[in-house]
This record gives sequence, structure tokens and C-alpha cells, in this order.
Amino acid sequence: MSSIRQLMKQAQQMQERLQREQAELEVEASVGGGMVTVKMNGHKLVTSVKIDPEVLDPEDTGMLEDLVMAAVNEANRRIDESMQGKVGALTGLPGF
Repeated sequence: MSSIRQLMKQAQQMQERLQREQAELEVEASVGGGMVTVKMNGHKLVTSVKIDPEVLDPEDTGMLEDLVMAAVNEANRRIDESMQGKVGALTGLPGF
């Protein structure tokens, strides 16, 4: 019975550690050669958006929209990748 309790305690400790690391995580993604840069925290909230003034063209708002969307999607992917790596490192399960 104590081994189950110990296992549950370890699982809870791993979960708490992952939550702390997720809260501290911040990623940055740039697209279009740095035309748009997005910073995102581990909870997938955008914390910063930088747009190069050269990309501001009132005649082509679609390009800016596409760049912002691509940067946000890339930041999301990096958060997922980072968290998967952290889970894998804690659990010893490759590719988790």
C-alpha cells in the first residue's frame, strides 16, 4: 500500500513541477524574416507582439494578418514542444 501512496506523491510532485515550469515558460517566434515577432507564455497567452513598420501597408492588410497568425501558431507549437520535452524528461518516456 505504501508504494502506491509513494507513487501518487511522486506523480503529484511531478505535476506541481510541470505547472511551475509552464508558468515560467516564455517563447518567442518570428516570421517573415523578423517582420512579426510574438512572445507567448506557457499558458499560451500572447504577452508581446512586435511588427516591423515596413510591413504596414494599408493596401495589403492580408499579408500582415497572415504573418501575425503564423507567428502565433509557431509560438503555440513551441510551447507544446517545450512542455512535451519537460514531461518526457520528468517521466523518462521518450516522445511523450
